[in-house]
Amino acid sequence: MAVRVAPSTEPLGDTPAPTTELRPPPSRPARLRAFSRTTPAKIVTLGVGLIALALLSGVVAAVQVADRQRTLDTLLTEIEPLANASQHLYSSLSIADAAATTAFLAGGIEPAAVRDRYAQAVGDAGQDIVDAAAGVETDDVTAHALLTQLSAGLPVYTGLVETARANNRTGYPVGSAYLSEASAMMQTTLLPLAEQLHTEQSDRVVQSQDAFARPPWLAIALLVLALVALVVAALLLARWTRRRLNLGLIVAAAAIAASVCWLVAAGLVSATATAHALDDGARPLTDLTTARILAQQARADETLSLVRRELTGAYDQQFDDHLTRLKALLDEYPHGGRVDVSADQVAATAAARTAWAQAHQRLIAMLGSGDWNGAVAVAVGTGDRDSATYFAAADAELSKAIDTARTQLRNNVDRAVSTLTALSPGVLVLAALAATGVVAGLLPRLREYQ
Repeated sequence: MAVRVAPSTEPLGDTPAPTTELRPPPSRPARLRAFSRTTPAKIVTLGVGLIALALLSGVVAAVQVADRQRTLDTLLTEIEPLANASQHLYSSLSIADAAATTAFLAGGIEPAAVRDRYAQAVGDAGQDIVDAAAGVETDDVTAHALLTQLSAGLPVYTGLVETARANNRTGYPVGSAYLSEASAMMQTTLLPLAEQLHTEQSDRVVQSQDAFARPPWLAIALLVLALVALVVAALLLARWTRRRLNLGLIVAAAAIAASVCWLVAAGLVSATATAHALDDGARPLTDLTTARILAQQARADETLSLVRRELTGAYDQQFDDHLTRLKALLDEYPHGGRVDVSADQVAATAAARTAWAQAHQRLIAMLGSGDWNGAVAVAVGTGDRDSATYFAAADAELSKAIDTARTQLRNNVDRAVSTLTALSPGVLVLAALAATGVVAGLLPRLREYQ
């Protein structure tokens, strides 16, 4: 009987049994690298970059706009009023000196109107020093030094004038020496200090407006970059997700585009208003103030030449020089053919200057013939052919022209400020809207990969 042997399940010989090999898990950097190559990672990276760029561009634009608005506010509330106070200070000092010499020419007890004009001018000068000091920045060492010298010198000048008046009333000839000393102090010390202060502050006005005329290039560049990045992101997302339009990115791009348009439009309007403030305000104001200073210097020379009884001395030469410079300045106005609202006053000033020069020639002729009383009458009289009448007309027209130019300056600067009022918070709101649009546009795409 045959015996069947069951096949053996044992392995033959030394052949090993098959086993499963265990690989170590990938490292964290490797997993991150692998994830970064996936579409969800690309979408997340794109979204973070877009949000950061939108917010950065909005913040930079808001900061630059706020800085420009603050510059114009400072110009309107501090720099320009200080420049105007310094101009008033020079005029007040010059008017006081002219009134003092005019009163001295009258002899004895001076006319009440002339005395009142002197007192008013001295009071105005003191108030102008206080106003100017209140507007000077603490770190403006030069302006503080000028104002300190002016405030110290004004009482010395008035003391000399009062001494001259007292001697003149009693008939002592030494009064003319005191008046000459006072006027010399005014002409060589106080008025140059006031003129330097005015020049410095006027330059600050022009510099502030020139600085504002430069566009905010950084803000504009960042906003344009953000807009381009949103367009590129929309194209990439369409390729990754096979969807052509993304409403969230469209809203974000529209918000950034609105910021660019608003910034450019408001900047252009504001810059145009500032340019008008320069052309119709600051620069004419400087010319007109210089013209008024020249007229006042000429008037002081005219009266001092009579006080000193000089026929062809230094004062008369200075009078001719000042009137010649005044004529040249008026003939060149307005510069560049620009139509100016103060042109009528300038034309009237030019006519008064011409008549004043003719009256002065009559005065010189009288002095040459020995008619000192007649020359004094022409110098201080109020007739139609007297020097005082034409000087008063020229000074009044220049004063009105200065007020007109200052009004133009302040109105245009105020217009530039108002144009920027809502821009700074507006670009921040639009930047936040753009960031929200990016989140709303990319979040649904990310959920599709969960």
